[in-house]
Amino acid sequence: MAAARASGAASPEVVAAQLLGVLWLATVTTGSWGAAATAAAGGEETLKCEDLRVGQYICKDPKINDATQEPVNCTNYTAHVSCFPAPNITCKDFSGNETHFTGNEVGFLRPISCRNVNGYSYKVAVALSLFLGWLGADRFYLGYPALGLLKFCTVGFCGIGSLIDFILISMQIVGPSDGSSYIIDYYGTRLTRLSITNETFRKTQLYP
Repeated sequence: MAAARASGAASPEVVAAQLLGVLWLATVTTGSWGAAATAAAGGEETLKCEDLRVGQYICKDPKINDATQEPVNCTNYTAHVSCFPAPNITCKDFSGNETHFTGNEVGFLRPISCRNVNGYSYKVAVALSLFLGWLGADRFYLGYPALGLLKFCTVGFCGIGSLIDFILISMQIVGPSDGSSYIIDYYGTRLTRLSITNETFRKTQLYP
């Protein structure tokens, strides 16, 4: 009787192992693995690929047009780059098909911003302003013939106007008259104007 009772009682090591097993199961069920398992079992809808978290996909650099120095297929200030989900990720691609990715398939296209250019080179504009600004060549080039003629007749407003225009063009404050942007090397010295509004300060910062 005593021997049977001893063999039927669980040892402390067995109890501890069982407890750790229960805790591990609860962690997996409530964690990301559990979510994936639930989704695979049909308890939760599979995420779209564009809803993946940072680190679960990689996007290629955009292909740059040599003439415009902007991403290829830039329309309405927007271009798209191909993004590849990480291996063993299952999500819905841009066609809505649930796919198990191996790291070599395109999962979705991420939009990126691009600029509208119309043939005006930043380097040419700066060079004209530096060497021929007193003749108004920079203003003629950028599409301001009236100001160019005025600078030509006044020798660049006695040099003062030429200096001011050189600073404004170098800082990309003065641009082409048609509202387009300069052609500048994609990874070159571009300036981005930032606007600050009440919404800027009130926006909640999100951290991954």
